[in-house]
Order: sequence, then structure tokens, then C-alpha cells
Amino acid sequence: MSILVTRPSPAGEELVSRLRTLGQVAWSFPLIEFSPGRELATLASRLSALTENDLVFVLSQHAVTFADAELQQQGKSWPSLPGYFAIGRTTALALHTVSGFNIRYPLDREISEVLLQLPELQNIAGKRALILRGNGGRELIGETLTARGADVDFCECYQRSAKHYDGAEEAMRWQSRGVTTVVVTSGEMLQQLWTLIPQWYREHWLLRCRLLVVSERLAHLARELGWQDIKVADNADNDALLRALQ
Repeated sequence: MSILVTRPSPAGEELVSRLRTLGQVAWSFPLIEFSPGRELATLASRLSALTENDLVFVLSQHAVTFADAELQQQGKSWPSLPGYFAIGRTTALALHTVSGFNIRYPLDREISEVLLQLPELQNIAGKRALILRGNGGRELIGETLTARGADVDFCECYQRSAKHYDGAEEAMRWQSRGVTTVVVTSGEMLQQLWTLIPQWYREHWLLRCRLLVVSERLAHLARELGWQDIKVADNADNDALLRALQ
């Protein structure tokens, strides 16, 4: 079995390195890359306007990385007043590491639906909520917080963009290397991979691979695209992916 990991750097390379240490054959094939977001320069002033009644939501590690670098560049630190929430444990740990604050996150599954079930987020009418995220992505958190009466604002801290590859060349490469398992961690990347690989290789190789995804929502999308052998990891971090691959 050879494993193809499509998650972006550096998490993708880290997972491949850990798999190889365990004697697995694994390859990194990042489908997207990151750059600073269009609203990053406004972040410090928007954070400093928040009070102890307000909420900050961080939706990925990349948001933490780009936001913290921007704050440091401006000579600012994370304000202590608002309550901080993260999409999952890994993002919460990254934010705690740079801020020192207690970060609330869902303990069950690292998805928007579970985050929104936290008791502190049920009665939030009149509170301001600042959501730090990348370009695009799901709107569920913003829409739900707005429906609960919060004044929601977004800050695009980073941009995702597709890396460009020759699909036929890559399909030949990975098929010849015996790839039979593919790891995909977002719907955007799943769609991108499906589109990138030409139809012949899609039918004779890609859709015959076992697919490891990180949510039931992704598994549903994968079935719609034609995959049949699909496994759902119990979380989106590398520890959970490693458990699912062993």
C-alpha cells in the first residue's frame, strides 16, 4: 500500500514523515498553498475594538499563523478581553501557544456543527463576533451566530489558492508508484483532485483508491463523485489521520 497525502504544507509533509517512520510508503502532494489575506492589515484594530462581552473565532491553524505574524509586525499582542473559540484542538493549541489564553473548542469532532453546540454560544444576542478565516469556506458559523443575534464580522487572514499541476503526468506518477490510498482533508481539495485527474485515470485508478476523509460531509461528497471505498477519520489533525491509516 502506498499513501498519497494531499493536505498542504507543512502538515502534509509532517504526516508523510510520520508514516515513513512507521515503515509505510507515503508521498506528499499538496493541492493548495497559502498567502496573506486581503484584510490582514485591519486585524489589530478590529481585535482591539472588542470588549469582554465579545467573541473571537479562529477557523484554522493558518489563520493563527498569519494573524500572529501580522500582530507581531505591528508590535501588538492578542487582546485578553474577548472570549476565544477555535474549530478544533490543533487550532486551539496553536492559538494558546501564541496568546497564552484559554481557548474553547469542541472536544468531540472538529467541525462547525459541534463548535456551535458549545453552551457558551447559545445565548449570544448583542455580542460582537469576529471570525478569523481564509477566503471562501463554509458560511455555517457566521450564519448561525447571526441567527442567534450576534453582530458578526469576518477577517480574511489568509488566502488559499490551488497549486497547478499537469493532471495526466501526476496520475501516471502516482499510479506507477502504487498509490492505493489517498488522504483529503477538505471538500475544496477533493473537488480539485477529481477535476485535475483526467477521466481515464480517474476511472481506472483514482476512484478505485481507498479515500480517507475527515467528516461525514466529505464522505457524502466523495460518494457523489464516484468513490466507494471511503473511511472517515475521527478528527482532522495528523494524529487522527495516522490512527485511521494504521
